[in-house]
Parts: sequence; C-alpha cells; structure tokens
Amino acid sequence: MGEQTKRILVFSHKAEVRDAIINAVGRRPAADLGRVEYVEAAGIADVLSEVDAGAVDLAILDGEAQPTGGIGLTRQLKNEITDCPPIVVSVRRKDDRWLATWSQADAVLVHPLDPLTAAETVAGVLRAGRVPAVNG
Repeated sequence: MGEQTKRILVFSHKAEVRDAIINAVGRRPAADLGRVEYVEAAGIADVLSEVDAGAVDLAILDGEAQPTGGIGLTRQLKNEITDCPPIVVSVRRKDDRWLATWSQADAVLVHPLDPLTAAETVAGVLRAGRVPAVNG
C-alpha cells in the first residue's frame, strides 16, 4: 500500500465536528499507510459530487448532521454508487451503532472520539478498502 496519499472526505454541517474527526484520526492514521489529505464537506451536494467523481478513498460521515444525517446518506451512497468508497459513520451514542450497521457503513466511530481507536478504525478500513485484485 505504501506511501500514497489517501483522500478522506469528512462530512458534517458543523465545523467543530469535522475538526474533531480530523484531529482524532490525524494526518497519518498508521505507520504502514501514507499521509491522508482531508476534504471537508458541509453539505450533501459536496459529498455526492466528491463520491460520484471517485475522488475520495474513504468518507467519514456525521450520523447527526442536519438536515440530512450521515446514516441515511451512507445507505443512499452504498445503494446508488457502483464503486462506492468505504464509509465510516460517526455517532453520538453507542446505542446508534445498529443504525450505522443498517446503513451498510464499513465501520462506526462513537463520540467522544478516542484518537487511538479512531486512527485504528480508519486505518483498518483504508487497508480493506477498494483494493484491486492481484494474481500471483
């Protein structure tokens, strides 16, 4: 996988939530991954544009975003985008993890975000993400 920079889309209508996610995951979530570059989105149109263009390696969506939350948006993307990137949903309550599972999210982060857990979760999803098949 090496040193290639990964693009992570972070969606929330609140700048402070986007900042909390970016700070928790960090610029290099694991030693075996390259650095990450963040693309911030405050609205659905930006998310749809970036994901539809294939411009991101991973999306982290705020399950509590308004007026459309990341849980419903995740389900929409997973069902409508042919080569949908992996998606991590952040939720406020542990009890909402089942909703994120229903949405077909690849992983879930629970607030308050623990930097070690957030980085490990994102690194694991990036490693398992859209990996081309290699024979031999």
